[in-house]
Amino acid sequence: MKHVPLLLAAVLLPSLVPLAARQEKRAGPEDAPFLPGSQWRVHDRTRPAPPVVVPGVGAAPPSDAIVLFAGTSLEAWRNADGGEPWDIADGAMVVKPNAGSIETVEHFGDVQLHLEWAAPAEVAGDGQGRGNSGVFLMGLYEVQILDSYENATYPDGQAAALYGMHPPLVNACRPPGEWQSYDIFFRAPVFRGTELVSPAAVTVLHNGVVVHHAAEFLGASTHGKLPVYVPHAPAGPILLQDHWYPVRFRNIWARRL
Repeated sequence: MKHVPLLLAAVLLPSLVPLAARQEKRAGPEDAPFLPGSQWRVHDRTRPAPPVVVPGVGAAPPSDAIVLFAGTSLEAWRNADGGEPWDIADGAMVVKPNAGSIETVEHFGDVQLHLEWAAPAEVAGDGQGRGNSGVFLMGLYEVQILDSYENATYPDGQAAALYGMHPPLVNACRPPGEWQSYDIFFRAPVFRGTELVSPAAVTVLHNGVVVHHAAEFLGASTHGKLPVYVPHAPAGPILLQDHWYPVRFRNIWARRL
């Protein structure tokens, strides 16, 4: 029994020490290490806070988006081939076959792009002959638009393919006539003189499904040839292709990254 008081004291002793003295000293921002390649320390409170962006409700764009088409006006677009403007019907812009492709007046480099599109409800062809169009980042790098619902074609030419390069990871196409969405996160290529420093790359969601994740373009999109890189400006237009089919577009907006 004579050892019990000593054991009890050993158990109770830590509770007699002030709490502050028992707490391990924690590093504050002034003591924290610098993040590699950065002027900021870990948990640095002097670091600028990110700007506030109000997310859109439903199909509405976020508060910092550049609205490129909201259903009533084509003022953000021009005909890339010098032809007629496309039509607007029921809140959507509609490809005017053989009028030429259209492109944004503003130019973009790294960008988040949202657009919705619908192939014609009436099926009148197969393969590449069904609802064919495309969206070109910087006017050069194409994400294919095609009615790929129960429609076989070459895989690197189906809906959401990086045309002529990478098929989508999955076919997420909805039936003809239904609205579909692309959310595209594009990183522009970087050149140093004539040298390619880093290629263009893209992550794409088709109807909310990831179909490309950081996929790299092998060069500017082309048909039946190997793509190559030719140095160009750090920004370019977003182009929607006239491929002779009355594809519809709506709710188009972009955010510079």
